[in-house]
Amino acid sequence: MAPRTRTVLAGLGLTVLLAGVLTACATGSGGTPTQTGAGNDSTEQEVTAAWLDGGRMIGIVTQGSSSCIPTAEDVSYADGVMKVTLVDPKDDTPCTADLASRVTMVGTPEGADPAEGVEIEVTGDGWHGDTDLEGAVGLSTSGETDYLPSAGWTETDGQFVILSWGSSTCVPVVEKTELTSATEVTVTFATPPADQVCTMDMAPRGIVTTADGVDDEDVQVYAILTGGEFDNVRVPINPN
Repeated sequence: MAPRTRTVLAGLGLTVLLAGVLTACATGSGGTPTQTGAGNDSTEQEVTAAWLDGGRMIGIVTQGSSSCIPTAEDVSYADGVMKVTLVDPKDDTPCTADLASRVTMVGTPEGADPAEGVEIEVTGDGWHGDTDLEGAVGLSTSGETDYLPSAGWTETDGQFVILSWGSSTCVPVVEKTELTSATEVTVTFATPPADQVCTMDMAPRGIVTTADGVDDEDVQVYAILTGGEFDNVRVPINPN
């Protein structure tokens, strides 16, 4: 297990196309990992995660094309360890030629307690990674989602995941993230194009962003979501 550096639902096929120049993905979208030991064909990639939706969901952050988000094909849980297999989009899927942090939404598996924390082992196409998602008081898997935005810190300094609900093909795009007080981070979203066409579904949409200079150790920090489809929505950022 990699040391702590402060540094969707299971089986839900959520593939999102974001704005950008599209190119054909000739290889998987697992990012640029580092080689592991000799004789092991799998490479290691940095993975982080965040609690969302009151503890009912987990956002797993990996590196790769921002428009080709892997989906969770298989999720299991036993003895405090959650194992997730991520699958890249089909080979003929157009992908942006960038390297970005992107989020795969996974339902918290039965038996896992968000108040206790969970170790997460992730396997992709030719790569693997793991992370510790610490427990947080007040989070649980009970109840039904209210389909409201939520947010949670990852292990990376200043990085957090925002979960919103809406059309799977019209994911909100972050324009700016800034620390606006000791306890508030304002996330401004871009105004979508007037001619944007969206599917009429209701899906969990994960967005990862970073606020420089934030201290999430001793105080509760809130995300203020504004712009786009958000009208100054204030949500607590769950600890990690």
